[in-house]
Amino acid sequence: MADDRFAQGDAAFPADLGIALARMYGSSGEMWQYRSVFDHLLRLLATTPGPDNAVQALRLVCSAEIASRNLDRYTASLLASSHEATDLTAAFTGQASEELRACLVHELVLRGVVVEATPGIAGWATSPHWSHHPLGWLPLTLSDVEGCAELPSYGTRGSSHSMPYGPSESRELTVIANARVPSVEETTAQVTATAMAKAVANWAEESNGRIEARLFELAEPLDVGSVPNALLALGLECLRGAGKKTDLSVAARPPAQVWRVLFAAASTGGAYNSGSYGAYGRLAAWQSMAALAGSPKGITASEVEARVRDCTWHVFGADTKWFEQVAWDIGLAALAPGHRHLAVLAATDTD
Repeated sequence: MADDRFAQGDAAFPADLGIALARMYGSSGEMWQYRSVFDHLLRLLATTPGPDNAVQALRLVCSAEIASRNLDRYTASLLASSHEATDLTAAFTGQASEELRACLVHELVLRGVVVEATPGIAGWATSPHWSHHPLGWLPLTLSDVEGCAELPSYGTRGSSHSMPYGPSESRELTVIANARVPSVEETTAQVTATAMAKAVANWAEESNGRIEARLFELAEPLDVGSVPNALLALGLECLRGAGKKTDLSVAARPPAQVWRVLFAAASTGGAYNSGSYGAYGRLAAWQSMAALAGSPKGITASEVEARVRDCTWHVFGADTKWFEQVAWDIGLAALAPGHRHLAVLAATDTD
C-alpha cells in the first residue's frame, strides 16, 4: 500500500505510516518486523530523488518518537547518496538535528559537493557554532589521500559496497634471508592502541572481529626492504606461525590506499554490522591514520595529512590461525620518518 501511494505521488503517506508505527509500537530493537517496515519506508523516501521525498524523509526521522543519533547518521548517508545537494537544504532550514546536519555535510563532501558554495547549506557548514562537534575537525574539502573513497550504493531493497580487503594474497615484498633487523622495544600504550584501532573498532564491538594494534621503537633506522623481516620479529599474534608454516605477504602502498581500507572498514562495518556510515567513517579513518603515523594530540587535519604522507605504509597478510580468511582481513604497518618507529594494525572478522 505504501509503495502504491508513493508511486501515485503521495510522498507524505510513507512518512505518516512510519511515524504512526513508532507511536504504536515504539522503537524497541526487539521488534524486527517494525524495523523492517520502517527501514523500507525510509529508504523509499530517502533513495528516490526529488525535493518532496527528501522533505518527507526528514519529517519521518525527525519525529520525536523515532529520532536517534545512529538513525541520523544512516539517514544522512541515504539522502546524500541519492539527492541533489540543493534538494537537501530543508535539513538546514527545518527542524533537523545538529547531528543529522553535521553528518549530511560530510556525506556530501565525500561525494564531491562543494558545500561552502551550496546555497542553503554553506551558511550552516561554515558557521563556527558547530566547531565543537567531533566532525567539526574534518575539512570541508577532500584531500588527495581521500580521493579514492568508495561509497555505498543504496536502493529500496538493499545496498552494496566495495570491500578493499580480504584473505592474504601474494604481494611484492618478501622476507629476505639474513636481513638485519635492529633490536626493538614495544611501546604500546592502551590509549594509543585504541586510537590506532578506531576505524576497525566496530568489527570487535558489534560483530565477531578481533584486533591487534601495537607500537614498536627500533634501536636503529629500519631499511624499508627489511619491513617483512621486522614484522616477523615483533611477536605479533596475528603472524604467529608465519614465515615457518605459512608465507608472509607484504607490499608498500601509498597512504591513499591505506585510507581507503580504513574508511571502508569504519564506514561499512564487518560481517554483522553496518559500520559508522560515511561521515563518521571518514573521521575514524583519519583518527586511525593519525595514531598510526604517531601524530601528537591537538593538531589539525592538514597537519595530520602532512605527517601521514611522510610515513612509509605497508599492507600485509598471512594464512595464520589468527586471520579468519573469510572476507574481512586487514594488516597495516606504518614506518615513521626516521624509520625508528613502527606501528602495526591488524583486524579480522567472520560471519
